[in-house]
Formats: sequence, C-alpha cells, structure tokens
Amino acid sequence: MIGSSVVLRTRSWIVLCLGLFTVGSPAALAADCPGHPDALGTSRTLVVDPREHPRIGTMQYRETLPLKDHEVVLTFDDGPLPKYSNQVLKMLDDECIKATFFIIGSQAKANPEGVRKLVAAGHTVGTHSMNHPLTFDRMPLEKFEPEINGGIEWTSAAMTDPSKLAPFFRIPGLMRAEGVENYLISRGIQVWSADFPADDWRHVSSDRVYQLAIQRLEAKGKGILLLHDIQARTVAALPKIIRDLKARGYRIVHVVPATADRPATPTTPVEWLLHPPTETVPIARWPAVPHFVFTETRTLPAPSLADLNAEAAHRSLLPRRTKGQMDLASTLPVPGRALFAIPEGSVEVLLSTTLSRRAATRMAMAAERPAGGKVAKGKTASKTAKPQARHAAHAAPVAPKHAAQVKNGTPRPTRVASLKKRA
Repeated sequence: MIGSSVVLRTRSWIVLCLGLFTVGSPAALAADCPGHPDALGTSRTLVVDPREHPRIGTMQYRETLPLKDHEVVLTFDDGPLPKYSNQVLKMLDDECIKATFFIIGSQAKANPEGVRKLVAAGHTVGTHSMNHPLTFDRMPLEKFEPEINGGIEWTSAAMTDPSKLAPFFRIPGLMRAEGVENYLISRGIQVWSADFPADDWRHVSSDRVYQLAIQRLEAKGKGILLLHDIQARTVAALPKIIRDLKARGYRIVHVVPATADRPATPTTPVEWLLHPPTETVPIARWPAVPHFVFTETRTLPAPSLADLNAEAAHRSLLPRRTKGQMDLASTLPVPGRALFAIPEGSVEVLLSTTLSRRAATRMAMAAERPAGGKVAKGKTASKTAKPQARHAAHAAPVAPKHAAQVKNGTPRPTRVASLKKRA
C-alpha cells in the first residue's frame, strides 16, 4: 500500500509539472478556441515597426520576421474573392488562426464586405496594388504610384475603421524594383516578400500545393508562407497543410504593425535573419578594417644621435664611401672613339642586312677554295659544280659589281648609309 501510494503521488507530481510546462504550448492555446479543442490556434502576436525593418522575406531580401524555430506566418494574396476567400476565412476561424491578407484594390472595390469580414475576424490586412500588374519592376513613378495609392484607397474605403489598414505592401508577382521600394519606405510602408511559396498560382494539383508548402517549410524550419485565397486548389490544400502543421509541432504567429499605443516587440538585429550565424560557423570573409580617429595629427620628430646613445663627437656608424671609390672616376681613362669603330668592309657590317649576308657567304666560300682557284676536270669537276649550282639556284641575284669583288677576292669598302638604304 505504501509503495503504491508513493507511486501515485509521484505520478500526480509529474502530471502537475508537465501541465505547468505545457502552458503556452499549441495544445494549451487550442483550448481557448471555442468548439475546437484540437485547433492549431495562434501562439503569439508579433508587433513590428515598418520603419525599423522596411524589407522582409528571404526570397528577395536579407531579413525576415524575427521568428523562432517552428514558427510560421500565413499570408494570402489577391483577395477577397467571395467564392474562395470565405472558405479560407472559415477554415482559419475554425482553427483560431490569425493570418495576413494582401488585398487588391479592384477586389476591395467589387467586394467591400469581404474586407470587413477579414477585419472583424482579427486578421491583418495589407495591400497588393490596385490591379495587380506584373510590371512593377519596369514601371516609372507616374505609373506605379497610382497603383499603390489606388489599392490603399479602395481597401481603406471598404473598412469601417480605415485605421485598421496595416502599412504592409507586397509587390504583385514579387517583381521588385528599387524605385518602388524606396517610394514605399519613404511613406513608412513595409515591403513584404516571403520565405517560401506553395506555387498555388500555377496549374498544379491541390496535393502538389500541400506537398510544396510542407517540404519547403521543413527545409527552412520557420518563415513566411505565401498562399492565395482566390484559388480552388488552395482551398483544397489548406486543411491538409493545417493538419501537418499541428502534427509536426509548428506554431502560428500573428503579425501586426506597431502604433503609438502598441510598441514593437523587443528584438535584436540578429533575430531578423532566417538562420543567424553561430560561433561554430566560420566567417567566409575578412572583417572590415576600422577607421581610426587620431586626436593629434602632427608627426613625430626624427630621432637624433642622442636617442641612439651615441655622442655627437663620435663618427657616424653608417657606411661611407672609401677614398678608392671617390678617386675611381678620376683614375680610369676615357675610352677612345676608335674602340667602338667597326671597319667598313668587315663581316659584321655585311651581316647587318640580308643582301650583305649573301655577299659575306660568297666571300667565305671563296676563302675555302684551293689557292689556284682551279677545279679538276671530269667527274670531279661535275660533282663540285653541282653543289655550287644548287647553292647558286637558291641564292638571290647579286649586283655585277659585287660579283666582281667576290671573284677578285678583294672586297670593296661598303658604306653603312648605303646598307641602311638597301635594308
């Protein structure tokens, strides 16, 4: 009996501890959803200041919302379209999920009641231009400004309280442009991209939309999911997406803009990164060299001999020129002009041009002949004459006076000027 009572008390204590630790979990929050005790619910509300972080969504920007692991923000574009938007709104209400809707001005103009339903359900409402053109990346100011203003005007006009319109804007088709972003930021409007889409605007099945949403969420672990509340495939895929979010332990975060009465949620800059760097991740770049500011800009004086522990009377230890080096220029004679002169008829001059090289070759061949200059008759003469004839066939014709010089064996002086002229 004693042992069993101890076990019962221990088990009750464990159950009590587990109940305390699970306060704030999705299961506990789901209990606050009337009629749906197993609902996913909304885990927390995140208040953001558009001026502090004007661009969010890692599909295009460096920063995203400061979410914790397994936290998701649901966003829907292009509505409201009653046929499908009302079904999406009913699913979210049944699960007590708060989302962010980006409204098209023309849709708000045609269906203002749909905008009022979103506001009444507690969802965040931003804008998505007036007519959803897919040319924001190449529009001039005079064209994209009316698109932005038209969406804001008609969406706020559909609301009972226009102050409920959030200063959030998503560029149609995510066709970002720096001019458009700068214009929105100058007006205090936060530019929203996403962290991953489900491709529900493409011609794919609802199962494919569900698979892409879960696979891409699992790959990133958290982030902003981009959906469209005007598609039948999205309506069919949303229950399965919500079911898997509950099964995998994901939590829904509701995002609202900061106001004078509602300050932004305290965060650190690193929390706005999807995957902040840790101490175990090496940095792939050198840190920037800081710019030092000096209090005094005057230069230091040059050191003197006293600073080197040397007396002024002593000779400097630096090397000096020796007397032999100083008298070297005066002892060497100036080279004469004849030292660099080259005889006019020498082989060096003849080799300076193509024509003269041929003449020099003939001079060398003439020097190699026998002293008498006669060649034996018969076969020997014919054999000797053939190489000479073959060599003469490849040689260029020579001027007659050069040939005479070679035949006589007495080369005539050649002027350098004439050689340059021939070359």
